[in-house]
Amino acid sequence: MLDAMALRSGVYIVPTHRWYIERTVWLIAGFVLLGSTALAALVQPLWALLVIATGLSSVTVALTGFCIVGNALRLFGFTPMLGTRARTRWNLYFMQTDRWYLERRIYLAVGINISVASALSLVHSPWWLAFTGFVGAAMVWFAATGYCIMANGFYWLGAEPRLAPERRAAGAADPASHLHGEGAVRTRT
Repeated sequence: MLDAMALRSGVYIVPTHRWYIERTVWLIAGFVLLGSTALAALVQPLWALLVIATGLSSVTVALTGFCIVGNALRLFGFTPMLGTRARTRWNLYFMQTDRWYLERRIYLAVGINISVASALSLVHSPWWLAFTGFVGAAMVWFAATGYCIMANGFYWLGAEPRLAPERRAAGAADPASHLHGEGAVRTRT
């Protein structure tokens, strides 16, 4: 997945000018992770199964583009920034899956990491829940500020972001250009 990418520097921050589907999904998933991690640590270890379900949902979104929470948010009037342009039979939300862009890699990596850590918390040590709690807090932080440690790691390794791409086709409009300094901040060092 990281082949033929040039290393880069700077900071990648997703747009935070409005609550679009993907950003809101990160917020909801972060709170679900924090809640289910706390319940697994303090009440009943089997609450880690909810963390695993969240992780598997994230992997499903990365592989198929289909997101149950994203579709529910669409019903409430939220609009996507990574949604496909193709109309589906029931006007469902699907995240773009035409290539492995940075944000799609985040869904896959987070899903795998929290699923494995949750399973390890059940069979090895409950201390693995510290990792799922950290990921939940990082997702809430990501949704609130637009900054994500993992997103920047992928960015520095050369993954091309779709929410604020570095290179655009000639004449293509930048969806973040109207932000007036908010979101999509990239600095060169």
